[in-house]
Amino acid sequence: MPRTPRETAVAALTGQPPAGLVPTFELEFQLTEEFFGRRWFRAEAFANVSAAERDKLIGRIADDYVACYEALDYSILFETRSPDDEARIEVIRRVREQVGERYLYLCHGDATYGIPNGTNMVDFTVRLFEQPDEMKRAADAMVDQALERGKRLLDHGLDGFALCADYCFNTGPFLSPPMFREFVTPYLHRLVQGYRDLGAYVIKHTDGNIMPILDDLVDSGAHGLHSLDPQGSVDIAEVKRLVGELEAMQPGDDLYDAKVTVLAEYVKHHVKEEETEIFPDAKRADVDLDELGERMEARAVELEGRADA
Repeated sequence: MPRTPRETAVAALTGQPPAGLVPTFELEFQLTEEFFGRRWFRAEAFANVSAAERDKLIGRIADDYVACYEALDYSILFETRSPDDEARIEVIRRVREQVGERYLYLCHGDATYGIPNGTNMVDFTVRLFEQPDEMKRAADAMVDQALERGKRLLDHGLDGFALCADYCFNTGPFLSPPMFREFVTPYLHRLVQGYRDLGAYVIKHTDGNIMPILDDLVDSGAHGLHSLDPQGSVDIAEVKRLVGELEAMQPGDDLYDAKVTVLAEYVKHHVKEEETEIFPDAKRADVDLDELGERMEARAVELEGRADA
């Protein structure tokens, strides 16, 4: 008997042998008008509406999900459009009324530090260096709150969570690997394990080049990792292949120089992105970069010392 979309998703997340269609989903599908003639709207549409209007909007969201997921063969329904958890629970209930357990039902559930927005990026970075203990206490509190919320949502019909804090640019992580392992890794691991202890499925999402922190993400214990982002303009599989081949060769072997040249071009591409995109933004920031650099260098030395201890 063919698997349902939900069963296909669960099989993939739990490492079972594949069968039938590859499970797919979107973090947010916004083309409802183009595909189905249904106007797409965000949670802001709920502002200042009556109870009757709110109920109508909740019904429209549920109907949109059913139409989209049936047409596109998605397996995981990732609920993003509701303005609050009360509405989110009701949306999932109404979808279930129409299609039952056809899909795996997830929503946002991250509680770890991601890339800060442009308005507080400098302040956030300075606080990591100047108030590390306070930032860690805040990280612990965020995880506690997320797990408390998670239990309630699971009790009311959700199946799990996608953790959507972005950690990486196309050029690599926002935080250096040592800082990531101090300020993110332990809290990500506690969050994922806490959700799993509650019986939830967990998918960790982050854009960008995740390779420098890949082990930390995998070791978190999430059921799935999303996404392997090609927009960094570097073919990860190709880089891994080239490195593997070079490790098995010696200088002077046929094609050795050619492979080194190709790999060097990938590295130069990363350097060019940093020099033309990241550095100009940093120079435009209203901050003493020399002084900030000195603090960052001192902090890096401290972290390296801890790692070597």
